[in-house]
Amino acid sequence: MNFVDANLMESFLDLKSSRMDMVSKAMSLPVKDLILGFAARLASTSPYDHRYNVGDHIPLFVNKVGPLNNPSETYQYYDLPFCCPDPISWKKETLGEVLNGDRLTSALYELKFLEDKIRDTLLCQKKLKGDEVARFRQAIIDDFYFQMYYDDLPLWGYIGKIEDEMLSEKGKKYYLFTHVQFDAFYNGNHVIEIRAFSDPNHVVDITEDGDIDVKFTYSVFWNVTSVPFETRMDKYSRASAFAVHRQIHWFSVINSLVIIVLLMGLLILLFMRRLMNDLRKCSIGDEEEDKEVGWKFIHGDVFRRPQNLSLFSAVLGVGNQLLTMSCILFVLAFLGFLYPYNRGLLCTSLVFIYTLTSVVGGYSAASFHNQFSNTGWEKSVLLAGMLYLGPLFVTVLTLNTIALSYGATATLPFATMIVILLIYTFLCVPLLALGGVIGYRCKSEFQVPCATKKIRREIPPLTWYQKMPCHMFLGGLLSFSAIALELHHLYASLWGYKICTLPSILFLMFIILILLTAMLSVGLTYIQLSAEDHEWWWRSIFCGGSTAIFMFCYSIFFYFRSTMSGFMQLSFFLGYNAAMCYAFFFIFGAISFHTSLIFVRHIYQAVKSE
Repeated sequence: MNFVDANLMESFLDLKSSRMDMVSKAMSLPVKDLILGFAARLASTSPYDHRYNVGDHIPLFVNKVGPLNNPSETYQYYDLPFCCPDPISWKKETLGEVLNGDRLTSALYELKFLEDKIRDTLLCQKKLKGDEVARFRQAIIDDFYFQMYYDDLPLWGYIGKIEDEMLSEKGKKYYLFTHVQFDAFYNGNHVIEIRAFSDPNHVVDITEDGDIDVKFTYSVFWNVTSVPFETRMDKYSRASAFAVHRQIHWFSVINSLVIIVLLMGLLILLFMRRLMNDLRKCSIGDEEEDKEVGWKFIHGDVFRRPQNLSLFSAVLGVGNQLLTMSCILFVLAFLGFLYPYNRGLLCTSLVFIYTLTSVVGGYSAASFHNQFSNTGWEKSVLLAGMLYLGPLFVTVLTLNTIALSYGATATLPFATMIVILLIYTFLCVPLLALGGVIGYRCKSEFQVPCATKKIRREIPPLTWYQKMPCHMFLGGLLSFSAIALELHHLYASLWGYKICTLPSILFLMFIILILLTAMLSVGLTYIQLSAEDHEWWWRSIFCGGSTAIFMFCYSIFFYFRSTMSGFMQLSFFLGYNAAMCYAFFFIFGAISFHTSLIFVRHIYQAVKSE
């Protein structure tokens, strides 16, 4: 094995296909953290400006170790018998860092600003016992890596290596790296970049059990660079800007645009043409021709209030809230506040943006409910607060129990769970109630072009292609086919070691998916109404949200094609992907309904009243 460049993105890019590449994982899916992140970019002189003088001590924090193939299965650095200070000091972490599984602790490494350590500097000398040797050997077998942070810059390295020995009885030799070389780059009084190399010439054979004396050493080299401090994090985004990756992304976009054009042409030729004929027949008033216009006969039932009004209102409230949250996250990404390895900021943003957008969820649920009934809107608001967070809390608690049994860093401390509970109780719930009150105060009548009859019209028997399962399959498959390639890159970023840092491409695909959902909802709603089925409310939700079902099925396919293994990794993969796809179900379901509602109102306004 050659030197392992543990920090350059070029070395990490294709870990799935080459073991020799190194890890550059993009962390997957409080207000103070947001404020500090904004201030760090705007302030010129502050504790967060990362300016140092020669000889200043810059702490290096060790973070975690874990198997390369299982991104969620990470452990504390000192769970392996490395050299550790006495006592160990823990870095105070933000809520997002804890949710991200980061556990930063102090280390014995001393990397002072612009001070080289050319010779092998002794870190510690210790005697590894037999069980400690076995733990290191098992970590090497599982392809463990370590992660550290220096001046908020991440760096990685391998713990050891395996070599095949043809003459050995066991056939393989296991070697522990005992020397780490740090190459740091600076510009003026700023640290710009740091790399870690595990030296294969400084190894200890740990193939056999038994006590071993090990001397751990390190060296430091400082080099000047012209890269400005403001762009030092860009190297982590460079991988997604490679020409090959840009071509793949744009091929995905072109594929989606082609599907949109074909679908739009199909709607214009087959659907809009027939709809115009229907409207013409209605305007003429010919009774013989009127019989062919099936959707005209249900004008007295099509605007009847949906069944389970409170639940339906809650679904719309959650969908509108999650859609608003997604748009805000895209704005933050465009402004540059969300970037790779900005520890915990994405998790922090998810928690607090969801909390703040609870106003939208409460308002949407209450306002829609009050268009049909002046009472019972409180139940809709309550369901809006529980419909997504309830299953999510159950999922998180289950995964937390599994992580606790493994002793992984993904385990949420009790204090963190209390903080999340307090945020929900004193921020999320009041904002949700405030939105509900505003929605109730600003209530309006449901505007319909046709009066609703008192007696519900019986729905005629439907053929298999007119029923909801077929419509869900068709709507979900067409939308999924447009985003399948980009979805693969997203999963590779969340559960692999690719970096997905092209928010413009992701946003464009999101817009394309919204357009596809809207067009398909119009077409499927028209087909349903033409069959004289007036219960289109819930079907529009399920047909739009069915894309999320295909997304989850593809995630299972992605897992079996990957090198991930183990019960913990499988649990986290399925649990968090289910939570993500569940959120997309609400988002696209709400979009589909709103589009169908606009369409239904439009066609019945065009019908001449009898």
